[in-house]
Amino acid sequence: MAEKHFKYVIVGGGVSGGYAAREFARHGLKPGELAIISKEAVAPYERPALSKAYLFPEGAARLPGFHVCVGSGGERLLPEWYTEKGIELILSTEIVKADLASKVLISAAGATFKYDILVIATGSTVIRLSDFGVQGADAKNIFYLREIEDADKLIEVIKAKKNGKAVIVGGGYIGLELGAVMKINNFDVSMVYPEPWCMPRLFTSGIAAFYEGYYANKGISIIKGTVAVGFDSDANGEVKAVKLKDGRVLEADIVVVGVGGRPLTTLFKGQVQEEKGGIKTDGFFKTSVPDVYAVGDVATFPLKLYNELRRVEHVDHARKSAEQAVKAIKASEEGKVIDEYDYLPYFYSRSFDLSWQFYGDNVGDTVLFGNNNPSSPKPKFGSYWIKDGKVVGAFFEGGTPEENKAIAKVARVQPPVEDIDQLAKEGISFAAKI
Repeated sequence: MAEKHFKYVIVGGGVSGGYAAREFARHGLKPGELAIISKEAVAPYERPALSKAYLFPEGAARLPGFHVCVGSGGERLLPEWYTEKGIELILSTEIVKADLASKVLISAAGATFKYDILVIATGSTVIRLSDFGVQGADAKNIFYLREIEDADKLIEVIKAKKNGKAVIVGGGYIGLELGAVMKINNFDVSMVYPEPWCMPRLFTSGIAAFYEGYYANKGISIIKGTVAVGFDSDANGEVKAVKLKDGRVLEADIVVVGVGGRPLTTLFKGQVQEEKGGIKTDGFFKTSVPDVYAVGDVATFPLKLYNELRRVEHVDHARKSAEQAVKAIKASEEGKVIDEYDYLPYFYSRSFDLSWQFYGDNVGDTVLFGNNNPSSPKPKFGSYWIKDGKVVGAFFEGGTPEENKAIAKVARVQPPVEDIDQLAKEGISFAAKI
């Protein structure tokens, strides 16, 4: 097959890929300079929609409605936009070999792509139960959610198994969002996870108690401290039951698994320096290999605020790291200097009528404040994390845009705290006065 040469290649057509393309276009591109190579069949889109509005029974989100960059209030980049900008969007194309020394990428179909500058935006893949040899984990109607194709298959089965039983395996982001969305689709929902409470990487037991109580009030059964060890299927090969380690068996028409992801770095193993499970970069997302940048989930970068290397799996960082890398590429071409990436960790989620945001670092002592009664008609509560006498992290449920801005500022400024009891009394008003 003929080889193609581009000045810039972005490998990966997810959120980072789309935001990087927009940043390149902002700086000015000649037609044919930039290519995005994506194994997905559609132009880059805002992935968070897949576990939320895409699965709603009514008024569901559909493409082209949530192509990037609408998730951050930007313009929507339809497939035609790439054509207008002279960007080659190479879809349904999986890169299976990368030779960074020769600046060559080879696709599954045998096509060769050469580049001058590479942006690695391959993102993550889901961890599958079959990776651990869980018995029966390859049965039909066991779903993982990462790409639009996964969501489309899930929607088909939601319609086919109307008002059936759903088991959600995992108590993290995907677990909580899918638990809610399956309930909204009128399924009988059970959630199963091994930890003592949901979202343990971020939530304190006090925060988690609210969400578990809220979900229980919605009729969702929460089973903690055990794991799925096997699945039974019927004569058609469709899942019918989930077997738990504690001996319980749950009936299931649909199983959705959300037990985490892993960064897609295999293509580059042994060719680039790695750290903390990702590709090591500097504050401009340059890797150890000249002319190779890595952004989003795959990048382990210096988190300036905390003076340590971190890898962050979240859409906010996927967007911002992509923009930073492209700014750095253009600055080096023009002999200019830009500031290093100075990221404030930010996470959020929405389910049912709930909406929370978190900023900063969840280390140190915690203070819970506000109304966290799960039966309250308008719950509004939060938490601060205090380390070395300073507030380093802040979480808030049910905040207004102004309140959410205030907790972000607190996490960035890290104001001192003398009296923890007083902080608990002040609650959100502490953040508002910073």
